[in-house]
Amino acid sequence: MQQSLNRMVKSIEISGIRKFFNLVANETDIVSLTIGQPDFHTPEHIKNAASHALMQNKTTYTHNAGIIELRKAISEYNEANYSICYNPENEIIVTTGASQALDITFRTILNPNDEVILPGPIYPGYEPLITLAGAKAIHADTTKDNFKLTKEALANHITDKTKCVVLPYPSNPTGASFTKEELCDLVSVLKNKDIFILADEIYSELVYDHKHVSIASFPEVRDKTIVVNGLSKSHAMTGFRIGYLLAPAWLSSHMLKVHQYNVSCASSISQYAALEALTAGQADPALMCESYKKRRDYVYERLVRMGLDVNIPEGAFYFFPKFPIHNMTSFELGLELARKGKVALVPGESFSNLGKGYMRLSYAYDFNTLEKGLDRLEDFLQVQ
Repeated sequence: MQQSLNRMVKSIEISGIRKFFNLVANETDIVSLTIGQPDFHTPEHIKNAASHALMQNKTTYTHNAGIIELRKAISEYNEANYSICYNPENEIIVTTGASQALDITFRTILNPNDEVILPGPIYPGYEPLITLAGAKAIHADTTKDNFKLTKEALANHITDKTKCVVLPYPSNPTGASFTKEELCDLVSVLKNKDIFILADEIYSELVYDHKHVSIASFPEVRDKTIVVNGLSKSHAMTGFRIGYLLAPAWLSSHMLKVHQYNVSCASSISQYAALEALTAGQADPALMCESYKKRRDYVYERLVRMGLDVNIPEGAFYFFPKFPIHNMTSFELGLELARKGKVALVPGESFSNLGKGYMRLSYAYDFNTLEKGLDRLEDFLQVQ
């Protein structure tokens, strides 16, 4: 019966991240610097709000787009923090995590044989969704431009098949982010083209040296921009699975249809927790961000001292150092690090072929774990 399966499903694979984890799962005494989730607990007031909603029997279906109170809070939060205005009645959809928001976006806008530009190295969750929609991912190399998509690279990759460009900033795995001036350059290329912009801004609250700027704040491209965001990273709520979409009304009405048939609505209990996060927890992200910045500075100093070629992250909680390897892949290096060095990093090739020679290191860990892992990495490099 296997030959009768959807050929698109058969063509995609489990992510390189998961393959790597499966191979090193049985190794003992490994310090892992791999996980891309906050090491903070969800703030108590948010957990209490979820518990209260449960005890108040708020356990039924909600409006497909989410409870209106949460959509209003999302609207107010984004206007206050990023100067982008979306109508809670018809331009905001609450989703089951940012991942589902990405899925319904691609399924709404893509037709077979369309092309989507991805600035690589890039999080591996986009390309399979593009493939499942029958479209094709086109990777633009950012490794020589501080991991940022330039207007020249963007223009060089646009064809008559280009339907969308993904801007995942701050970036997983590189930590790169955009300034307003850099976004202005991209807007100059896109403003007169019938190309959607998917701005994945899930790390928008974790920016260190300048305030996050959303490309949706540029009026020239607002009507073609979809913003994906959520509470997982900003409020340490990964398990609550709350994301959201911001899109112009003409587009969100079609996205809502896909969302409705996909999940009906996001978890009601999680929605009330998210409402608490966005109304009473606006200071929570800053406390986490301050801690991440201290860890970033410590890890950067250590990696530079080891002689590694590395950019300092502007956001998120990842480093993407380049290793002086010649006759092995990043995947093979990852296995060597795990088995001999007893430290686990994510192979760069998990983030497209443009990640060859790189490894992703997460600093969403306490200082003791970071110090121990970096000590082992340094010892490993000294004997190579």
